[in-house]
Amino acid sequence: MENKKTELKVSALENGTVIDHIPTGHVLQVMRILNLENFEDQIYFGANLDSKKYGKKGLIKVSNRFFEDLEINKISLVAPTATLIEIRNFDVTKKSGVTIPDTVEGFAKCINPKCITNHQKVATKFYVTDKDDLKMKCHYCEKITKKNDVEFL
Repeated sequence: MENKKTELKVSALENGTVIDHIPTGHVLQVMRILNLENFEDQIYFGANLDSKKYGKKGLIKVSNRFFEDLEINKISLVAPTATLIEIRNFDVTKKSGVTIPDTVEGFAKCINPKCITNHQKVATKFYVTDKDDLKMKCHYCEKITKKNDVEFL
């Protein structure tokens, strides 16, 4: 049995975004926070792919979709090593890493059940106190939300 296939060929994106270098185990979480479950165009995703830089990684290719700053901030909280590659007419037009913002407003939930943001129509606001091992301090109740406890609204 010579001529074994060792690579999987995936069609190139004409227009869209590739989210590369997603930490292993976070691909489905990134898809969920970007609401890609019901997206109508092509989506390709892979998990536990070989990576020279990280050992293993995840990847998501989304046709005809470009992400806004708010969505990129969400990605940064669960996949801080991610790289976004925008493609237009089959050419890479932009490539950038994500950056965890200093403040997170309106899209993450406070873990304190008694926090005002969980009982009244008050937008959440956090100050990121640790970007290496994500920790966010609530502006209102000062409770610390850690990386594994982040929930999105």
